[in-house]
Amino acid sequence: MYAMRLLSYKNPWTICLSLLASTHIVGTANIVSVLAMAPVISRDLELSATQFGLFVTAYYGAQAFWSLPSGGLTDRFGVARVIVVSHIIMLLSAIALSFASSYFLCLGAMFLMGIGYAMTNPSTSRGVLDWFPSDRRGLAMGLKQLGVPVGGIVAAGNGVLAEWFDWRFIMLWVALGIGFNGLLSLNLLHFDKMSDRREFVNPIKSIIKVTRDTNVNIFVWANGFLNFGQANFFSFLTLFLTEVALASQSFAGIMLGCVHGVSAIARVVWGILSDTAFKGRRSTLLVWLCFTATIFLVLILMVDPGWRLWAFGFTSIIGLGITIAAFAPVGQAIGVGMVKPQLAGSAMGYNMLGIHIGGMLGPVVFGAMVDLSMNYQISWLVTALMVAIGTAMIAFWFRERG
Repeated sequence: MYAMRLLSYKNPWTICLSLLASTHIVGTANIVSVLAMAPVISRDLELSATQFGLFVTAYYGAQAFWSLPSGGLTDRFGVARVIVVSHIIMLLSAIALSFASSYFLCLGAMFLMGIGYAMTNPSTSRGVLDWFPSDRRGLAMGLKQLGVPVGGIVAAGNGVLAEWFDWRFIMLWVALGIGFNGLLSLNLLHFDKMSDRREFVNPIKSIIKVTRDTNVNIFVWANGFLNFGQANFFSFLTLFLTEVALASQSFAGIMLGCVHGVSAIARVVWGILSDTAFKGRRSTLLVWLCFTATIFLVLILMVDPGWRLWAFGFTSIIGLGITIAAFAPVGQAIGVGMVKPQLAGSAMGYNMLGIHIGGMLGPVVFGAMVDLSMNYQISWLVTALMVAIGTAMIAFWFRERG
């Protein structure tokens, strides 16, 4: 009887949380599979590096474009409905990419992929707010966000399979996984306790309300600065290790795997600590995490071939894995709780807009400075400065909702 009750759709810690996490698994696997198969796709479509780079721009540009509307739609129509629709769009994007016959059709498929995934963060975060108690919300958010690194691991496997299977077939396999998870997500309709019609907020009005909130604006743009740092760390880690530290490609790959591994563990640990040791004052934990990340971003400047690779490289990279690569669940728990519950989706969508803008600008700025200066030092220092600015904004100007 207990086992049946545990697996019942009425228990959010089992079926519900699993579906929120699996939504991130299939959504992350969708885009990261494309990135993991970049050499194969580029050869097949005869793409230049710039052309493939536009794939990523189309994806993140779509997320920036659709994050805010996604939040408003979540507030209006509910978590489950938006999650199901996101699966439909991501499914269509994977199929469209696998059958695309031209470069511009591929770009369109990537844009559609970004639209689909843009709907997942506001909806899944709102689900955590609606379905889990406030004193366990950090843990729930951390477990939900485990789907991101797990999806990355799945995608890495697809990158290996691309050596033996056509990449288009692999994308159809990804589409099948998305479709299956989308069907399972229909179970979330049981959790979606829709508000009374009188409490429904017009999506446009809810968006206007959150964008006019000064405190929300501070948090949103602070997160843009923080994600500037996270995007640069993930985008240039392997290049930095192979070009500056003269590490082997296998070592760089192992380090990237280690980062994902410690990030997955840290996301849960920080969620638990934000609920317990910090007693729900998650902004304090966020400040400490990002301040520490700033130190590690400066420490990485001391990496060079030889013993310093191990003494400073391993320490700073793992340190960044448990800080700048793992702060998202804490930030999202703050984001959904900084406004009235009926505006949580809109606030989360607005927050993701700032995050995606930081993610779009960071790698471009970092790469341009590397090309101009012919070294990584200035780029890492500017990255550390951007993270420090975001940290200061939260520490001194943001007020967490009690």
